[in-house]
Amino acid sequence: MRMHRGSSKGGRGRPATPETLPLSAPSGPIEVTVEIARAGRSVRRTVEVRPGGLVRDVVREVGQAPEGCAVLVQGTSIPLDTPITAPLRLTVVPTFSGG
Repeated sequence: MRMHRGSSKGGRGRPATPETLPLSAPSGPIEVTVEIARAGRSVRRTVEVRPGGLVRDVVREVGQAPEGCAVLVQGTSIPLDTPITAPLRLTVVPTFSGG
């Protein structure tokens, strides 16, 4: 006896929608360039962050206290909890100093 799967009466109903499958391997790290601006001089560092990492994590990585800094992208302030999804250039401005 020969068996087959499905119906021989094709054309009924909607065609099946294709599945969207997740990638099997996570994407690589994202490069973030950070300029730490201080009065009269600045220091530039490059760090690698996992996709979805937060701006707060980058600020800590370059040795600054996130709560004591303003973080800018092209001159516009961004929240510390902004996820990083693509290569980025940040300017970190420390807003207070010890003393």
